[in-house]
Amino acid sequence: MKIKNQEDFWSGVMFIGFGTLAIYLSWEYPFGSASRMGPGYFPTWLGIIMTALGVAIALTSFKTVGDKITAFAWKPIILLSVGFMVFGWSIDHIGFIPATAILVVLGAAAGREFRIKEVIPLTIFLIIGCWALFIKGLELPFPLFWWR
Repeated sequence: MKIKNQEDFWSGVMFIGFGTLAIYLSWEYPFGSASRMGPGYFPTWLGIIMTALGVAIALTSFKTVGDKITAFAWKPIILLSVGFMVFGWSIDHIGFIPATAILVVLGAAAGREFRIKEVIPLTIFLIIGCWALFIKGLELPFPLFWWR
């Protein structure tokens, strides 16, 4: 058997790896049942679904013809990882609104094109939407700014 689509094959392997890791890490938690879910229920089922999806994607790589793997995109990986870490730290230290703004700007900078005229309205729209959903709708107790 020859791999005809390297992108599908390696993305399938990635899903299998993350799914297996999720199952392994949630193995020690109580599972519960569908009506009374324990802390291990959701991550275990998510891992099972990810693993099954990975197997399906990897198997299709033997049938469909696709592109070869290109150079690894380091810029998006680094900027998105930094964005998530900064958001996690800054949401408690500088507030929900600045943390969300930083995350949106770093996420936009991770793309191929960065246009500040598009990023500013997007940032404002996402801040308002996240504020409405998480602060007002779900009543999460995050401070909006560092001065509370």
